[in-house]
Amino acid sequence: MGGNQTWITEVTLLGFQIEPALEFFLFGLFSLLYMLTLLGNGVILGLICLDTRLHTPMYFFLSHLAIVDMSYASNNVPKMLTNLVNKKTTISFIPCIMQTFLYLAFAATECLILLVMSYDRYVAICHPLRYTVIMSWRGCIVLAVSSWVFSFFLALVHLILILRLPFCGPHEINHFFCEVLSVLKLACADTWLNQVVIFAGCVFVLVGPLCLVLFSYSRILVAILRIQSGEGRRKAFSTCSSHLCVVGLFFGSAIIMYMAPTSRHPEEQQKILFLFYSFVNPMLNPLIYSLRNAEVKGALRRALWKAMPM
Repeated sequence: MGGNQTWITEVTLLGFQIEPALEFFLFGLFSLLYMLTLLGNGVILGLICLDTRLHTPMYFFLSHLAIVDMSYASNNVPKMLTNLVNKKTTISFIPCIMQTFLYLAFAATECLILLVMSYDRYVAICHPLRYTVIMSWRGCIVLAVSSWVFSFFLALVHLILILRLPFCGPHEINHFFCEVLSVLKLACADTWLNQVVIFAGCVFVLVGPLCLVLFSYSRILVAILRIQSGEGRRKAFSTCSSHLCVVGLFFGSAIIMYMAPTSRHPEEQQKILFLFYSFVNPMLNPLIYSLRNAEVKGALRRALWKAMPM
């Protein structure tokens, strides 16, 4: 095959093979969802930056979650929207590989940020007297930076393993973006090593963190049940239940996509799961945290009050 030569210069993203009228409808719908994702996460990020009452470890990690959600959606959605209204749905090979790299990096970062947020809630509820010592600003920065660095390093490993493969066709990806498993189907060599590393990565960034999150919240549940104050118990339940909603949606859909048997999930069903992963999760995160969190709603009211002309 001439070594590790890459023969493909561009590929076609098949996307959604539907009627043109429906494509314009989906373009409008997905554009709206994308704008809501950017707006919601942007508002959360702005409130956390501007309101000093939200300068706490929990909202520090929430700001990172908002950045990840906006970055993740911006990596996948614009090209998909362009392809819905453009008859030419090709993408150059190098941008395609970069899209794969960033997709893997942002997805892994979100997994680790959610894990760190669960640890923050565990310390706050189970060890309140030691919270300021354990969750110091130095410790929070180390946890956040480590999550980003490890995620991009893991994505770089996947990228290197992909680039070692010879790509000679087919020239079509049956997806709306360059998802890693779809890209591997373009290779004209054995991809068993890539498959093994992907599965191992899923164990490290999906199964492992999910088990730790569930362990943290089992301890949190026991601690909450011991709280004598009804108001304190209600506040703790409200904060933790919103986090569990985000965790369940994110980890559940990711595990189904990458660790469930592929024979049970044809490619069209996988596209639907990725739509949920690309739109619903990033859009719901700010809604869940804002609607179920009194501090965020209070910060929003204060920001709107300051913005109103006297």
